[in-house]
Amino acid sequence: MKSFVLMALIGAIAFSIHAGEADGVVFKNDFEKEDEGKEASKLDVLVIGEGEFKVTKDGAGKVLELAAAPLETFGLLFGPTELDNVDVQLRTFGTSTGRRFPVSAVGVNGVGGFLLRLNPAKKAIELLKGDEVKKSAPYAWTSGTWTVLRIAIKKSGAGWVIQGKAWEQGKPEPAEWISFEDSEKPTAGRATLWGIPYSTTPIRFDDLQISKIK
Repeated sequence: MKSFVLMALIGAIAFSIHAGEADGVVFKNDFEKEDEGKEASKLDVLVIGEGEFKVTKDGAGKVLELAAAPLETFGLLFGPTELDNVDVQLRTFGTSTGRRFPVSAVGVNGVGGFLLRLNPAKKAIELLKGDEVKKSAPYAWTSGTWTVLRIAIKKSGAGWVIQGKAWEQGKPEPAEWISFEDSEKPTAGRATLWGIPYSTTPIRFDDLQISKIK
């Protein structure tokens, strides 16, 4: 798998984050107010790479879709610039083709920051710092379903704790997070989303949201 950072540049301390602990939503986009066919470059985001992201219909609603080709890593920067104490989540949809699987991710702290990556080929979710996998956990992904990806970074003592979780839409959100602690001060940056259409089918994203953590 190609490094997210290269393509984009053309024991752990646990903490609990629940929706009720957020100070408030600072960014949200469900694409319902956007025109069908509108390119991401005309939205309030910054496109990374040459991927074609467009608003498209999904049933009665609208979503942002990454084209099925080329087979490269593509991403977006969205929301305000933040250093820490933020919680970012989105929904992603993809389908497999034979033994080919799409890869999606959500991140914080900009390009080269922290990522929660959905990796169906490995049957896992992974927390990364840049392109280095720091933590992973088994995840049973089902082709043709929406998956919620959630990542958070919080200041904790002399360091920072990064946590992530994923679950299939319509199923209960898991209480458990995967997490790791990092002692290096992160760089402030915008939230990110990423997609690699390995299965040569489009990848869809929806319900982008950023909240501040108490």
